[in-house]
Amino acid sequence: MLRALLFVHGVLALGTGFVAADLAAWWPLFAAGSALALPALLLWLSTGCLVQRFLGRVALPLQAVLGAVWGAVCALLPWWGWQAVQVAPAPALRSIAIALLGAVMASLLLQWLGQRARLRVPASTTARLAELQSRIRPHFLFNTLNTAIALVRIDPARAEGVLEDLSELFRVALADGGAAASATLDDEVELARRYLAIEQLRFGARLDVRWELDAAAAQARVPPLLLQPLLENAVRHGVEPSAAGGQIRVRTRVRHGQVEIAVVNTVPAEASTPGHGMALRNVRERLRLMHDVAADFSARRDGPLYRVDIVVPL
Repeated sequence: MLRALLFVHGVLALGTGFVAADLAAWWPLFAAGSALALPALLLWLSTGCLVQRFLGRVALPLQAVLGAVWGAVCALLPWWGWQAVQVAPAPALRSIAIALLGAVMASLLLQWLGQRARLRVPASTTARLAELQSRIRPHFLFNTLNTAIALVRIDPARAEGVLEDLSELFRVALADGGAAASATLDDEVELARRYLAIEQLRFGARLDVRWELDAAAAQARVPPLLLQPLLENAVRHGVEPSAAGGQIRVRTRVRHGQVEIAVVNTVPAEASTPGHGMALRNVRERLRLMHDVAADFSARRDGPLYRVDIVVPL
């Protein structure tokens, strides 16, 4: 919004400079123009934010037409309001000129916003995402395979269901959707359920899993294999070292247009073997590369609990 504001007012400053004789004459012209341009710009940007999901589903030419038409309307509304309080109405040609100017400025802004969206994942970021994704896959597959082998030995009758879950885990882990690929939070939750179902057979009543899921958060976009490494950490450091087992709680909720994800697990009194933090660093970095400053990640010990909190845009 700040960049759009500076761009529009920069054009306005140059335009009024062409008709002003000196600085004393330029300032009132610029101030009057700004009084009309500022509400028009804020109206166009705010309504654009509200309908961005709808615009994302229509073809680019239609997006351009709708953006330009609405830009003309937004430019005319403050102008008509100013005209209503004037004694002498301005020529009709001036209204046409203002509408055309609003359409042109809106088209330029829409083109810039589209270009900015396409450049969100440049080549260097794509390469880094690919590196991180490839780094997490062997670790994930190795641990899951060992879990499956142990389960087959303990309960062969349930091996078929376990292997079906394992097959789905392998399919997702080996999928090559490109570095910029993403998954829905709903898909990640389903994958996490399959993983914990395998671990549930290993630990039985020692593993207590609680799900608190907000259906409104299901379609949020997240990096693939976001939850599974966090749950693997929770099992390895929170449940496995404790003779009494432990609890894992996964909560999602929508708040202020963002999705909050929390993975909380109990921590045994006796210290477990400390990990290297690779999974946490990997998840944090992939979130940063995918969502930039729109995402947040924190992990901390909170008394008898260890919690990971993630925030992503909805």
